Amino acid sequence: MPRRIARSRRAVAGLVLLAALFAVAFGGPLLSRWGWDDTDFAAFRQGPSARHWLGTTQSGRDVLALTLRGTRRSLLIGLSVAVLSTGLAGLVGTVAGFAGGRLDRVLMWATDLLLVLPSFLLVAVLAPQLGGGGLVPLLAALLWMVSARAVRGTTVSLREREYVLAARFLGASPARVIVRHVLPQLASLLVVDASVNVSVAVIAESGLSYLGFGVRPPDVSLGTLVAAGQGAAATCPWPFAAAAAMLVLIVLAVNLLGDGLRDVLDPAAGQGRGDR
Repeated sequence: MPRRIARSRRAVAGLVLLAALFAVAFGGPLLSRWGWDDTDFAAFRQGPSARHWLGTTQSGRDVLALTLRGTRRSLLIGLSVAVLSTGLAGLVGTVAGFAGGRLDRVLMWATDLLLVLPSFLLVAVLAPQLGGGGLVPLLAALLWMVSARAVRGTTVSLREREYVLAARFLGASPARVIVRHVLPQLASLLVVDASVNVSVAVIAESGLSYLGFGVRPPDVSLGTLVAAGQGAAATCPWPFAAAAAMLVLIVLAVNLLGDGLRDVLDPAAGQGRGDR
């Protein structure tokens, strides 16, 4: 598997870029003299300089430190949401597809019900009640349904395979059959789904924070930085541009990695690309 991933230029480019973003976001503050919550009272709304590499905000805070803080928050939220939503989709989809019958109908009915609920309205109502710590489970609860239906459909076909039927006839418990024989066949689908969900979660968190439903002051994320900097983007572009550029790089890295993993794990989907 590592060799196949190494032959995919998309996967390698996405992985390298994502690793670089993590290194900068988590290692950069160790090399900077400014913390994200520090204020330089001698430098209000100044451009990039040797003292402040990306300039300062109107309140005298270092743009580089704020951007790195926002990047860490967005990356951690994106990864946490992806793990939770993909795990929930895998659990519901495999249980529904393998069990069938009434349990399948109940789980899929609940999934369909959640799909038609207005997500933005739910976020607007629940986010203020849950606070900043509730953003991850809230986003995860809104991103798993489509993936669960895909997992359920694949599981329905897998449960009729000869090796699955043989394990069941030999007395293996449903949980053991799912863990030993079904989930390994779903690994590629779940891995690609998780990579896509990282990008979706980062964009969703940034959008919600931009609108005031996500990360709240005094903490920052890329969405809050974009919102704070857009008003003066014409005359003081560095706070807005730094956060927007970092957001674009995160989404680009995750999408490249997801496309590369899809090509590696599902070669039929990657035919004609010529990038492996």
